[in-house]
Amino acid sequence: MLRIAVPNKGSLSGPAGEMLHEAGYRQRRESKELRIVDPANEVEFFYLRPRDIAIYVASGQLDIGITGRDLLIDSGADAEEILPLGFARSTFHYATKPGTLGGLADLKGKTIATSYEGIVAGHLADHGIDASVVHLDGAVETAIQLGVAQVIADVVETGTSLRNAGLEITGEPIMKSEAVVILPRARTHSPGGTPTTGADGEEPKVRQFLRRLQGVLVARTYVMMDYDCRVEQLEKAVALTPGLESPTVSPLHNEGWVAVRAMVPAKEAQRIMDDLYDIGARAILTTAIHACRL
Repeated sequence: MLRIAVPNKGSLSGPAGEMLHEAGYRQRRESKELRIVDPANEVEFFYLRPRDIAIYVASGQLDIGITGRDLLIDSGADAEEILPLGFARSTFHYATKPGTLGGLADLKGKTIATSYEGIVAGHLADHGIDASVVHLDGAVETAIQLGVAQVIADVVETGTSLRNAGLEITGEPIMKSEAVVILPRARTHSPGGTPTTGADGEEPKVRQFLRRLQGVLVARTYVMMDYDCRVEQLEKAVALTPGLESPTVSPLHNEGWVAVRAMVPAKEAQRIMDDLYDIGARAILTTAIHACRL
């Protein structure tokens, strides 16, 4: 049975549960549940603190996990990202008092307060910068005001909390994070990064799990578009809706007309419908895709 770690709370928890549900897996009904079994899919889910998931997965006691890229890197755990999931996005920046730093090199000799010591220490080492890192659990904006540090490193969304604290972002982002699927680094991989069959027999189930999540990602990104158009406009229409391999084209009862079906990016659907209408296509409609395999 496949053993999967899922965030039990925070910004990762809800979207992860929704994605797993869309992928056909049973999920917990109450937040106090820490473990459930999905016998139909031969999966056992463990609901853990997001910061701990990489450690559990790296230990090999759990086969796969969902956590943040930031938490994976910060943990230093022997696990690796295998699939980005597109939610819980965040960006990490350095921030300090206005006019204090001119660039990354000016961090040398400074004390930096952060809740993500592993990320910051790694970033400084990658750039050859010798600075001190102080670990704080949350509310790092006050560290400068209280004299604990000259610089902070934290997640920045709108920047409002930084401005309220009299701080400004300096330099390029340290990293960009989002929810990711992780595997133990020791697990055998193919050159393409997909788990291969191993002695424990779990890898086919891991591949199936990844295919299901990839199917959800595609289903969320695309819609199915159907429309009718005259044969003489078909090439222009197909250029607008090429689909993934090629659109499906079927003759209609009325001579000179065809029906076309193709997957199109959801974000571009309205523009494509306008363009199709302009070249004479009619009966244009879109439908949501709930699941797929490509």
